[in-house]
Amino acid sequence: MSRLTTEERNALPDSAFALPGRRYPIHDAAHARDALARASEMLHRGELSQDEYDTVHRKAEAVLDKERP
Repeated sequence: MSRLTTEERNALPDSAFALPGRRYPIHDAAHARDALARASEMLHRGELSQDEYDTVHRKAEAVLDKERP
């Protein structure tokens, strides 16, 4: 996955992130897949609530659905 520079991340609209505070960028399929993995990890660590995880999952899947044939 390509890494976002600070400039690239700052240029993304708020809608390109799964959670408020510009957390979990999901502007493309690669980042959506990464967001799913990281959110799962954070949920199991207790650093993300179930509601936050559900939001990340729903929004990331919506991005991935657009990429699927």
